[in-house]
Amino acid sequence: MLLIPESGLLFWMLLSFGAVVFILTKFGFPIIIKMVESRKTYIDESLLIAKQAYVEMDKVKAAGEVIVDNARREQVKILNEATQTRDLLINDAKEKAILEGQKLIEEARRQILLEKQDAIRDIRRQVAELSVDIAEKVLRGKLENKDEQEKMINRLLDEINISKS
Repeated sequence: MLLIPESGLLFWMLLSFGAVVFILTKFGFPIIIKMVESRKTYIDESLLIAKQAYVEMDKVKAAGEVIVDNARREQVKILNEATQTRDLLINDAKEKAILEGQKLIEEARRQILLEKQDAIRDIRRQVAELSVDIAEKVLRGKLENKDEQEKMINRLLDEINISKS
């Protein structure tokens, strides 16, 4: 009989339990329920804010990817323009070099032609001088005799008369 309580003790235990339940129901549970509700509201708001932040992060990430794609396209465009500009500069330089080379070649040809003409004139002058020197020596040798001189003069006069007629 050790396990069965007495009726007086049972009455006071039930009265105490009822008082505790009443006090808790009247004053404790509303505060606890209010705290649990506020905590639930805080957690729900935090989840909503986290979802919004996640959506916003996705938007920012998408915007970042768009910006990176635009930057890459712009980079490709700039590189293509730079390549075209480089090619134009190289082609212009080649054309200028070709024109300059043609001018130099033409100037060299002209200079060679002038030097050739000068050389031909100089050779003709030297040939004429040599011819005169040789003719003078030949004539001196032939004209030492008086008969030879008269024959030569007559022949030259005949040639002059023939060419005038």
